[in-house]
Amino acid sequence: MTETTGPSRDDYESGLEGSSTDVASFEGGRGPLYRIHGFLHSTPSAVPLIVLVASVLTFGLLVGERFFSPFALTLVLQQVAVIGIVGSAQTLVILTAGIDLSVGAIMVLSSVVMGQFAFRYGLPPEIAVLCGFAVGALCGFINGVLVAIMRLPPFIVTLGMWQIVLAANFLYSANETIRSQEIAEQAPLLQFFGERIEIGGAVFTYGAIAMVLLVLGLHYVLTQTAWGRHVYAIGDDPDAAELSGVRVKHTLISVYVLSGLICALAGWVLVGRIGSVSPTAGQFANIESITAVVIGGISLFGGRGSILGMLFGGLIVGVFSLGLRLMGTDPQWTYLMIGVLIIAAVAVDQWIRKVSS
Repeated sequence: MTETTGPSRDDYESGLEGSSTDVASFEGGRGPLYRIHGFLHSTPSAVPLIVLVASVLTFGLLVGERFFSPFALTLVLQQVAVIGIVGSAQTLVILTAGIDLSVGAIMVLSSVVMGQFAFRYGLPPEIAVLCGFAVGALCGFINGVLVAIMRLPPFIVTLGMWQIVLAANFLYSANETIRSQEIAEQAPLLQFFGERIEIGGAVFTYGAIAMVLLVLGLHYVLTQTAWGRHVYAIGDDPDAAELSGVRVKHTLISVYVLSGLICALAGWVLVGRIGSVSPTAGQFANIESITAVVIGGISLFGGRGSILGMLFGGLIVGVFSLGLRLMGTDPQWTYLMIGVLIIAAVAVDQWIRKVSS
């Protein structure tokens, strides 16, 4: 009986001759669109930066040398200083998948407290400023407790806080404005952020410098610290973040408290910007801060975006406002263009999320 054996090693090797030994790769199927999506997903501030550069170049061509002058370009920074700071507070909250409709009211109330404590009660301006920051932190703390501990929706909580703070602002100030001349004579510290530094033809206010430094500082904190990573994790999936050891409630409260402090800083900058303490100032700060955040590529669903993008978004609004004004067009065109940019920004965010899923 003949013994049968299976194919030998030589048979296998000879059978494999001429066949490809490369591991199957899916990279070849990834076209330019996929690579663009990957870049935008990993660098969320790229889109607003591209739009900002394109806007500057476009208005430079349409308006001419006036737009490219150092004074005009630094004027954009001055115009968006307050919104950039309020937008920073809004960014922190939106990254946690929340929203803060009370940022503008907290900003104005903090500025009113600074002014009233300095003039009505005769406190030193330094103490009055600290009291304004304390009020901002308190409002943020209440928001944080209601959202994190009571588990109420951020939209409802901050909408209610907006109404409460707005009413408190008018009742406490009696709807009176502290004039610029009075502040300059008795409490010039309140106008500190309105002071200017001239370098060549460029004019920088301390408020604009404070905005840039604040954004850079928060960018470092959000990207290089454990607290920043926890903020992103909560916005992406709070339940998973808690299971991984993140103290979700404490982090949320700290986000809202920090947001309140930043709003108080915006209130101080606002006084320097307009020169006076007015309870009616900054009425559109809520909408303008959300606009800067959305155009800046920060997802309203939380967990994705860069605070640098918010700064670029605010600058885009400033560039459009200045450019259209220099062209002599109707101001309504500014709102039209900003509306188009908002819808486009949300569409891009949805596309990135759809492709990545």
